Amino acid sequence: MISPLAYIHPEAKIGRNVEIAPFVFIDKNVTIGDNNKIMANANILYGARIGNGNTIFPGAVIGAVPQDLKFRGEETTAEIGDNNLIRENVTINRGTAAKGRTIVGSNNLLMEGVHVAHDALIGNGCIIGNSTKMAGEIIIDDNAIISGGVLMHQFCRVGGYVMIQGGCRFSKDIPPYIIAGREPIAFSGINIVGLRRRGFSNETIENIHNAYRIIYQSGLNTTDALSKIEEEVEKTQEIEYIIDFIRHSARGIIR
Repeated sequence: MISPLAYIHPEAKIGRNVEIAPFVFIDKNVTIGDNNKIMANANILYGARIGNGNTIFPGAVIGAVPQDLKFRGEETTAEIGDNNLIRENVTINRGTAAKGRTIVGSNNLLMEGVHVAHDALIGNGCIIGNSTKMAGEIIIDDNAIISGGVLMHQFCRVGGYVMIQGGCRFSKDIPPYIIAGREPIAFSGINIVGLRRRGFSNETIENIHNAYRIIYQSGLNTTDALSKIEEEVEKTQEIEYIIDFIRHSARGIIR
């Protein structure tokens, strides 16, 4: 299961049933769980923590030092959960003193050429398209779909169950359950197809739709729109998530 042509530092910790192809490099201070497959020419560098059942494709680099000039060699990690597909040439940098770790959750697909910068936090069940680039300290909530060639500014947050059109760039937050697209990026409706595929009921989808009508079509400022939602829209966990996301958005939301 482990090629003699791979390099594995003697201090690295490797779990059971791990397949390691020729020319893989695994550094010291690395922990790899069970049932992982690491393909040729992948680099698992200092500070990487990899869970179980992941497939890491050729040329991927996990745990490289941050591309941040403030980094001074502090002890940080790049942490990967379980059952992820990390395709060719994906780069996942480790954290800095800001947060100490970069995290990619479980059951994600990171397509070819994706870059995850220092201190980023990616949730579970996300799909990140080819060549999408995420700057430092971004957050992507669970079950978001980000198409190819998207540029995400540092400190931005993407809500859960979002669909982002390919080729977009943005420097504000994208609230949950919506489609974001066009140039410049803007609210383009709610992600009805995605929500139905995920089992959301018609009543829940209509409730979400009513909230976003108030946010984007009422002409109210954000504070007043959120107050109106609290007064008029049935309070469910989805509506509470929308309100909390927008109310605590440091960068403001896309319009």
